[in-house]
Amino acid sequence: MSTSKKLILDANILLRGVFGVRVRQLLEAYQEAVDFYTPETCVAEALRHIPRIAKHKSLDPAESEKELHRLIRLFIGVVDESLYGQLEEWAHLRIAARDVDDWPVVAASLLINAPIWTEDRDFFGSGIATWTTDRIEIYLRDV
Repeated sequence: MSTSKKLILDANILLRGVFGVRVRQLLEAYQEAVDFYTPETCVAEALRHIPRIAKHKSLDPAESEKELHRLIRLFIGVVDESLYGQLEEWAHLRIAARDVDDWPVVAASLLINAPIWTEDRDFFGSGIATWTTDRIEIYLRDV
């Protein structure tokens, strides 16, 4: 990964990549122009939700987990907490009014200096640019 554009993916985007079509299409289309990252906690969160969502959609949870790992292997760099953990206090200050559990996403964004791709409104007001899937291509295609 060596592009100038970067994005931090929230857990809900990872899940949309596994169970939907649009996120996967965007990752494939822009993989050469944008570096995609997610904190390791988002991977863990997605893995916790996959069995329930897969069952609801009558899909095999094991195959859905494989799809998540495939997306990560092909398109998404996982940021280890040892790298963004030093920014925990600062991230807490930015997200505390909404959902302090989202601090790793904020910290990874601060570390990498990248906006957040999410469907979660908890990041609004944190001082970090956020993009939702219905608008993300505006950011992606401006390379």
